[in-house]
Amino acid sequence: MGEPLPICYLNGEFLPLRDARISPLDRGFLYADGGYEVTPVYGGRPFRYAQHHARLRRTLTAIRMRDPLTDAQWRDLYTELIARNGSGDQYVYVQVTRGAEYGRNHAPLPDVPRTVFAFAAPWPTLSPAILRDGISCVTANDTRWARCDIKSVSLLANVLLRQLAVDAGAGETILLRDGELTDASAASVHVVINGELRTPPNSERLLPGTTRKVMEELALKVGVPCRSVAVTEAELRSADEILLGAATRELQAVTQLDGVAVGTGRPGPVWQRLHDAYQQYKQAVAATPW
Repeated sequence: MGEPLPICYLNGEFLPLRDARISPLDRGFLYADGGYEVTPVYGGRPFRYAQHHARLRRTLTAIRMRDPLTDAQWRDLYTELIARNGSGDQYVYVQVTRGAEYGRNHAPLPDVPRTVFAFAAPWPTLSPAILRDGISCVTANDTRWARCDIKSVSLLANVLLRQLAVDAGAGETILLRDGELTDASAASVHVVINGELRTPPNSERLLPGTTRKVMEELALKVGVPCRSVAVTEAELRSADEILLGAATRELQAVTQLDGVAVGTGRPGPVWQRLHDAYQQYKQAVAATPW
């Protein structure tokens, strides 16, 4: 990931990111009491904005926090932030915390002004080597909390799980719980078995991915059968292809898992079809109103 772009938004003001400050009593800082969202931006246009923002709203509802901004205010925030950072290809990170109260109290939940923060960063274009060779992954027991469907800013478990991949010289950690596939540390995971794309069903064990939904739509469009179904560890390890999907990853092919080749050890035909369809789709919508 490159350095963030210079201008951010904080509580109604656009300012240099390096000058942004929050209270040390902010509940996001003290308790990780907040939610976040990441939205790709292609050609200055937020990609699948409605779906990304709906997920943020679901997160806020799940943690009993009202949305502090109206639909129009959110759209104005995105429009201005993207423009102030040069438009083009980037991604936008937004975070809402419950705000700062004078003190530290577990309960009751305080009714104080929310903290709304957003910044942009350059789009992390995939290297030709990743597109050509795919990435390696390791597996680990899913040690995240019990509400993985909430996109909480409490990401310590994800960070530690991702570090396992870094330690092994791999690109991502794929997670297993009770003998079944859940997520990766920062992506959804899909397997291809006998030409069919399979993804674990949405539940409290995994985050409902917006890129996952795009993949499912594109699979139907290009004639790849797909379904949501439990994927066992044995099925994961014997899959013909393994794919990762995430906002800033788009679609990546996993070609090695725990040191063992996945399929042929090269990005497979289903990944190629979906990757090509994804690139065509994002280019088609980049110039359309949002």
